[in-house]
Amino acid sequence: MRADRLVSLVLLLRQRGRLTADTLARELEVSTRTVLRDIEALSAAGVPVYAERGRHGGFALLPGFQTELTGLNHDEALALLIAGSRRGAQAFGLGSALASAMLKVHDALPDRYRDTAAGAIERLLIDPETDLLSRRLPADEVPDTVVAEVRRAVLTGHRLRIHYAPFGKPPAWRTVDPIGLVTVREQGYLLATRSGEDRTYRLTRIHAAEQLPEPAQRPARVDLDRAWQERSTRFRTGGDTVTALVRVHPDRREDLVGTALAVLAEDTDADGWLRLEVTFQDRRHAQWALWQLALQAEALSPAWLRAALHDRATAIANRYADGRSAGA
Repeated sequence: MRADRLVSLVLLLRQRGRLTADTLARELEVSTRTVLRDIEALSAAGVPVYAERGRHGGFALLPGFQTELTGLNHDEALALLIAGSRRGAQAFGLGSALASAMLKVHDALPDRYRDTAAGAIERLLIDPETDLLSRRLPADEVPDTVVAEVRRAVLTGHRLRIHYAPFGKPPAWRTVDPIGLVTVREQGYLLATRSGEDRTYRLTRIHAAEQLPEPAQRPARVDLDRAWQERSTRFRTGGDTVTALVRVHPDRREDLVGTALAVLAEDTDADGWLRLEVTFQDRRHAQWALWQLALQAEALSPAWLRAALHDRATAIANRYADGRSAGA
């Protein structure tokens, strides 16, 4: 346990420079006395840590000191950083261990890669609903050279020229400003803009890619989760979607969410039922989804959806109104 703490102490000094004993104690969740003992242990082990006194003093490492993570190249470290940034470790009680490991991986990168790796966490998204242990993007569907070139453009912030084949159309060259990469349901997608308009490209339809020298026209920061939610709805449906406000019993929430394309808003009514704003693929999809939930859900809007469900329920009720069998 102490060995791990000593490594974390060195990495904190490496990445953040001079720190006081109180700051180190807060970061490591130990006492100031423990930090001072650890500093002495590091000095005795030959680690070049020294103390600077005064108002702005603290502990620091001699310039040029660097830890090593043997055998880990840039792409491997990048893969670990991306995997470690997603949800999951907390569920197994490994959150603190993962944080420590990510700190070591980040420190092991050469200086010229460190900023790229940090920015990659928000530019590459693995859908949290995808089971990473059983699902993966088939490697033979997208050439490694294409994926690598697209990824480089995304991470470096350069414009990208792609030879893309839309469904049912011949391939053509186009220049885009890459925003991020998403892997979801065994498929990879490039989120980009073209002439200022949002575009989503399936990686399997990119036949060739070329990173251009000019910088991409894109925001400095991006919420890729939100961008994917908004774009995937338009991408999968061609924009012909239906948004409905629905009340649903908490026991049936997952049934509703599981069939909807997206959940745009969620709240709880006074009676404990949930109020969700959800998007469906089209009118038929919306009617089918609500009909399956019977009396455990209610469409509040739009009006045509309420009317359609009412007409369908009335027709069923009229058919069985007399309670007799069909052959009577």
